[in-house]
Amino acid sequence: MTKNGNPRRALIAAMAGFALDGFDMLMLSFMLPSLSHDLLLSPIDSGILVTWTLVGGAIGGAGFGILADYIGRARVLSMSILVFSVFSILSSFSTGFYDLLFYRFCAGLGMGCEFGVGVVLATEAYPATMRPRIASYVGLSWQLGVLLASLLTPLLLPMIGWRGVFVVGGLPALAAFFIRRGVQDSEEFQVSSRSRPTGDNPVKGLWYPPIRRRSSIAICTMAFIQNFGYYGLMIWLPSYLTKERGFSMMNSGFAAALMVVGMIVGVLLFGRLSAKIGYRRAFVSYQLGAAMIVLLYSCVQSSQVLIPLGIVAGIFVNGMMGGYGELVGVYYPVQNRSTAQSVLWSLGRACGGLAPLVIGYAAAQLGFAGALGFLGLVYVVDMVVTVFVLPGRPGPEPYTTGAASCEQG
Repeated sequence: MTKNGNPRRALIAAMAGFALDGFDMLMLSFMLPSLSHDLLLSPIDSGILVTWTLVGGAIGGAGFGILADYIGRARVLSMSILVFSVFSILSSFSTGFYDLLFYRFCAGLGMGCEFGVGVVLATEAYPATMRPRIASYVGLSWQLGVLLASLLTPLLLPMIGWRGVFVVGGLPALAAFFIRRGVQDSEEFQVSSRSRPTGDNPVKGLWYPPIRRRSSIAICTMAFIQNFGYYGLMIWLPSYLTKERGFSMMNSGFAAALMVVGMIVGVLLFGRLSAKIGYRRAFVSYQLGAAMIVLLYSCVQSSQVLIPLGIVAGIFVNGMMGGYGELVGVYYPVQNRSTAQSVLWSLGRACGGLAPLVIGYAAAQLGFAGALGFLGLVYVVDMVVTVFVLPGRPGPEPYTTGAASCEQG
């Protein structure tokens, strides 16, 4: 068992940060029309704004993740959430495109490590047998933030405007900073930190020994497909339902909300399934389910079937978010676990962010139904990587997480 002063507080701190990440991204999408009007932004400017927020997140996720293996997960998370809070509030003072772009890039830097470092902090605070479930709790918090943003932002925007919403988005992050000041790193990390050799490089640990090279390639690819599927489906879902299936905007929003509920259920179920049958079988089960359901979703015409089917699609498409914390815990020792989680996830997320562009192009050539069919086939690649590239067991080092389950994984 890994000891921590207050494991529950570590879990709450990690979940709060990743929920704020989800809240911020959806909040920004709601604010784009009013932002564009007030600051005279073109559609290209708006797209650049979102893109550079994600770029900042990828850079911040990798940078803060590496730093967390040197100075501690709790300290880095306190620093990063303070960076996000300050630049989110500063965004409310923007007078034009370029200063807002700078503030959003810097806010992304601070928010980018919330999943990678947060899930490591939370899982290390608990015994190995509980870590699959703890990782799933952190994973589902993004969707909780998305749901909260979908409810609050439309209410707040007419009352306080986009400037006020930026302040509202930054204040909870400031509160999270003070919560995290009382969180300690696990005894496991503290012991490892004291015994770290001088000049040890956690990034090198992603590629050596060779079995880690395989696991790094596999996990990064899986993270890429995870994000590609999520953004590809959620960004284009309203357009697909309204243009090709005749939904009203209200009904398409309702269908999207129910799909998010399915995603939350899927993440919770993944942690329990992984604990019972092993992480590899759990991933393959979800990947197969995602491929079949997305393909079926692209073919169904009836709105009475599409809405409940969307809940099932949400379970499989995003449920795998609950497993990446366990994967990294299995294949990487504590000395470079934060680096592995943050760098591999950030790379996968950055590349997966291309999905709206790729699916949009595919929709122009094949229609939205054909584009979703293509998206379903991407999960077949995911299964191949999980089965044939991801190593079957972590090797001779004394991995502390999930080592006992690797043979069944």
